[in-house]
Amino acid sequence: MSIIEAQAPLHEAHRDNHTHRDVNGGWLRPAVFGAMDGLVSNLALMTGVAGGAVSSQTIVVTGLAGLAAGAFSMAAGEYTSVASQRELVQAELDVERRQLRKHPIDEMEELAALYVSRGVEPALAREVAMQLSRDPEQALEIHAREELGIDPDDLPSPMVAAVSSFGSFALGALLPLLPYLLGATALWPAVLLALLGLFGCGALVARVTARGWWFSGLRQLLLGGAAAAVTYGLGMAFGAVL
Repeated sequence: MSIIEAQAPLHEAHRDNHTHRDVNGGWLRPAVFGAMDGLVSNLALMTGVAGGAVSSQTIVVTGLAGLAAGAFSMAAGEYTSVASQRELVQAELDVERRQLRKHPIDEMEELAALYVSRGVEPALAREVAMQLSRDPEQALEIHAREELGIDPDDLPSPMVAAVSSFGSFALGALLPLLPYLLGATALWPAVLLALLGLFGCGALVARVTARGWWFSGLRQLLLGGAAAAVTYGLGMAFGAVL
């Protein structure tokens, strides 16, 4: 009894500390991708236009148009993508639900065989599968997890993905526009602020993914800077020709 009591606090500490972050919420990927895409694409668009030696007003209009078009495009794309994925999952769940209703014994044997393949003794695997199959909804959830690798109760939301993409893209695309909206007439403040934003976004992502924040930040800064440099060069080349 003393051993059990001594170990109990350890079990409680393990239970309290052994938690995981939500990786299936459906908001993180579109939010991160939207912010990065907004920063890089609008920065590259604005530098490309600026390379053609146009007025600052033209650059601002271009940036605002890129922000609006990109935000709506990202939101529509994410909504359609996640909705299509969700509909596909629902269709597969309907197939599994029909199989459980028409062939309950075969599905139970299939589940037992799966547990046996993972090292459970056949008799125990069959008993577990039999008990789990008594509740149709529980059986559906277990088959979905084991066969399809999904959680029917934790499917991503198309609306969450769309709103996350729209908002994050708009915020990212707004960053290189801010200096112009605050009265700047030169390109370099917009580029500097956008590059700092890219580094910050990369560092922030590293806190979520547990990667080195310096590496992640520099990677995003270099990729965004390269895109801006290429489009600026193209803008200069085409501007000179036109």
